[in-house]
Amino acid sequence: MSATKTLQPPYFEAKYQADIDPWRFRTSAYEQEKYEATIAALSKPRYQNGLEVGCAIGILTAQLARHCDQLIALDASTTAIAEAARQNLPNVRFDAAFLPEDFPASAFDLIVLSEVLYYFAEDDLQRVAEKCLDALQGGGEMILCHWLGATDYPLTGYQASDLFVKAVAKRRPTHVILHEGIYLLERLSFSSSAAHDGE
Repeated sequence: MSATKTLQPPYFEAKYQADIDPWRFRTSAYEQEKYEATIAALSKPRYQNGLEVGCAIGILTAQLARHCDQLIALDASTTAIAEAARQNLPNVRFDAAFLPEDFPASAFDLIVLSEVLYYFAEDDLQRVAEKCLDALQGGGEMILCHWLGATDYPLTGYQASDLFVKAVAKRRPTHVILHEGIYLLERLSFSSSAAHDGE
């Protein structure tokens, strides 16, 4: 039976304490191809302030950092964050954070949510979406990625995507599906003129 509540930090902490790379971020061909596609999904060569939600041990983070002046990378596991921070990326701040409560009080022109939204129950995902929307600068964009295989998480990949996209629709983003196969990769672009729509 699928979980009905947002997965809590101890779930992720146990994963990383048992195996520092539990999903084979460093060696999986699937992960490497997905990282390349995610970077290719960025519509601009450079961003001022990026946010990566669910950075794990920071493999994608290091690639995103090349495209951001400053990047905040978050994960619910302190063990994962400690491992990620060992890379000593000068323009990246790694923080242990559990969303939606610990959402950073900053403004971003890029928010990346890769294989993380289906860990949330519907009400918490709605809150995460609202916080992302409030934090995103006009002209910014969000990159979403979801594994589409069977899971025992609170939501499926399609459910998480649909709920998030609907939650931010009041800002009328340009929504592009870039890949739909074993995973779903999407870009949501927000015009500057729509920055305060719905407020």
